[in-house]
Amino acid sequence: MVKLKLYVEGGGDSAALKAACRQGFTQFITNAGIGQRPRVVACGSRGDAYDSYRTAIASGEDAILLVDSEAPVAQQHQQGQDSSEWQPWQHLKQRPGDVWDKPQGVPDTDCHLMVQCMESWLIADPVTLKAFFGQGFRENQLPVTANSVESVGKQQVYSALAKATKVCKTKAQYGKGEHSFKLLGKIDPAKVTAASPWASRFVSELKKKMEG
Repeated sequence: MVKLKLYVEGGGDSAALKAACRQGFTQFITNAGIGQRPRVVACGSRGDAYDSYRTAIASGEDAILLVDSEAPVAQQHQQGQDSSEWQPWQHLKQRPGDVWDKPQGVPDTDCHLMVQCMESWLIADPVTLKAFFGQGFRENQLPVTANSVESVGKQQVYSALAKATKVCKTKAQYGKGEHSFKLLGKIDPAKVTAASPWASRFVSELKKKMEG
């Protein structure tokens, strides 16, 4: 059986960062209770993730795509309680800077969005952030995310993490390369999926694929 590959945005251009990215997403998936895990492929840029995914699909691989939404998802693309009917490809087609076509024969359930960015998942679990950054971490700088992290703009998320970690004693101010994937492997997926319907969709659909 060909193992499912998960093509993710992240990891930059360095081998070390790509390894950290793979490890972080693999650990998050494990912590989410998905026993059989896909092979995570860290692709660097979002464009490279899309291109690698398309190439995999064209060559007959079983593959799924996970990228940042970069912006709020329009209500028309996430209608109804059944998230399997949501339309991430339409979001990616209409977003300036992407304008990506859905590969032929590919279902919407094989495309997933981190809304609005991967760091949105991190701020869904302030308890883990506080434990990780330690003394000097200012939780009150984080946006209130009891309802949904998805309404918080990408730049606001980055700014909040920078402010919350500015005066930490034992760790440097939040840096995407230094901290993001370590944190991804530590945060509680239950908190993330409770605060992010798109994250919940990702975990749910991945479970179906791996266990179905």
